[in-house]
Amino acid sequence: MNHDEDLRRRELLRFRGRSVAWVPPLLLLFVVVLVDVNTTERFRIISWIILVPGIAAAICGVWTTAAFAVTCVVLYIFVDSAWPSEYQAGLPDFVLVALGGALATLACVIRLRAERRMLHMQDIAETTRLTVLRPLPQDWAGLENAAVYLTADVEARVGGDFYDIQPGPYGTRVFVGDVQGKGLGAVAAAASLLGTFREAAFHEPELTAVAARLETRMDRHRYHSGYLGNEDGDRFATAVLLGFPWESDGQVEVVNFGHEPPLVVGPCGMRRLPPGDGLPLGLGDLTGSLPPMRRVPLADGETVLLVTDGVTEARNAAGEFYPLERDVARAVAADPGTAEPRRLVALVRDGTLRHSGGRLADDTTVFAVRPAPGEGPVRGRLPS
Repeated sequence: MNHDEDLRRRELLRFRGRSVAWVPPLLLLFVVVLVDVNTTERFRIISWIILVPGIAAAICGVWTTAAFAVTCVVLYIFVDSAWPSEYQAGLPDFVLVALGGALATLACVIRLRAERRMLHMQDIAETTRLTVLRPLPQDWAGLENAAVYLTADVEARVGGDFYDIQPGPYGTRVFVGDVQGKGLGAVAAAASLLGTFREAAFHEPELTAVAARLETRMDRHRYHSGYLGNEDGDRFATAVLLGFPWESDGQVEVVNFGHEPPLVVGPCGMRRLPPGDGLPLGLGDLTGSLPPMRRVPLADGETVLLVTDGVTEARNAAGEFYPLERDVARAVAADPGTAEPRRLVALVRDGTLRHSGGRLADDTTVFAVRPAPGEGPVRGRLPS
């Protein structure tokens, strides 16, 4: 589909799949002519016909706007000539109507070019989003998963939040995080971390080695960006790294880089994992050590829920934070099936948007995973 077709598809005024954008200017044209013909010479409004191509320029295509401009000129001549000469609006208003139609057509051309540029930028943003946050099958590498990603900038459609699942010979690894700051610098840092995660999670046998590779990647990214004079020289990222090893015995490995503690949600209720006592990625040199790896038991049917601070710091009109744990606990108590990843993600997404009134102050990610019943990660059968 080319941009012109997309623009036509995006027209605001449609009825049963067809554009009716031409109806408002046509009705106005009819009203102006009808009123001018049926009133006295004290109320000549035929020059108001200049409004018709102006309205068309805002909602119609170029050729439709040009057609209205020409029609207005012809009708002006016809209607004005029907009056006695002493009551005619005359040449000045004729020039006004003709010039107004030409300028309206030009304005329509400029408007459509701006819309094409906007659509092109949206295409670029969507391509960037799919590159950074690649689509994940709902049942991937032995894990059921669901995710929702909402940017504070709805036009940008991509920001500093990230998530991914990487299967490999040693199990399946999950990576969720939030780069400090916004803009293209945050996107670049997120892409850099995800690239390293996808390689390290496949090749490294230990989750702690994956964590070390990620810390090194963030340090290198900050070092390079700092020499370029970018603000990334001070950037860091909070993140959670999960491991579902082959011989897990119902346990999940967790490394928390200063991120929101994950929640484990199941039919029997909800519990919070220990808070991350490590520093964010990029700040490890302050302590000279990485966060510890913990092994946490995971019962059948339990889901690990991870969110970024766009959820936990969402505020309502009174300035109150979104009560994530309260809402999740209530929902699971009322219906244990809510612990299923897709339903859980939908619950948190809807609750966040409802609480904030749809006004997100930060990028928002909700991600949920649990082992698929009777399945395991794809062991050693992926290309290196």
